[in-house]
Amino acid sequence: MRTIFLADAHLKDPADGNYKLLLGFLEELTGNTESLYIMGDLFDFWVGFPSQPFRQYDQLLEALDRLVASGCRLVFFEGNHDFHLGEVFSRRLKAEIHVIPIIQEIQGKRLYLCHGDQINRADYGYRLLRLILRNRAAAAAVRVMPPALALSIKAKLQRSSQSKYHVKSARWDYHSIIRNFALTVRQKGCSGLVTGHFHVAFCEQSSDKAFTILSLGDWMEQFTFGEMQNGELRLMTYSSTKTD
Repeated sequence: MRTIFLADAHLKDPADGNYKLLLGFLEELTGNTESLYIMGDLFDFWVGFPSQPFRQYDQLLEALDRLVASGCRLVFFEGNHDFHLGEVFSRRLKAEIHVIPIIQEIQGKRLYLCHGDQINRADYGYRLLRLILRNRAAAAAVRVMPPALALSIKAKLQRSSQSKYHVKSARWDYHSIIRNFALTVRQKGCSGLVTGHFHVAFCEQSSDKAFTILSLGDWMEQFTFGEMQNGELRLMTYSSTKTD
């Protein structure tokens, strides 16, 4: 059985191509996947309400329902677009939810798992925004916030994120940032780093073959994901004609 890692789909609308492809991909995982690790930003925006106001994601939640019912373990790392996930994930999907990076042994390998939004410590603007949005007061506010207000915030955050992404990617060398962070991870006794967030796709081993970096890319344009079988991490690209 294999383990799958997926990040940065940034789903918006069921009519979008990446949304349709992801539904097909999840269907193909049924019966042959031990665990699915969603490494953040599955949605372009999600905060956890007691109810479920984001009806555009119903098909995706139903697909995850079927996958979990087939025996697949679901592990979700909060991203910078989906956080305070709420009861839909913890109760309905029985997902393990992680708000910070963790070290976990998978198939005999000790892996450092994270969304990746805290790797670039020089991004002070985002670090301040994260502190504001991810504290306990913000989590409590979600429970009493009118969904209409949340959707207004969603629109503003999406515009801000889209306008800043290309500026940031031009300013920083994400490959080097990830590789430098991986050095500190290896010092913790890990044999691999799996991260999303940066939308750069690469998988590389150290010269002694004892450490692997897996940067997951995205499910927006690249349709890349990670696969682990027999203790080996690999970067994969999904292709399918099932878009209708």
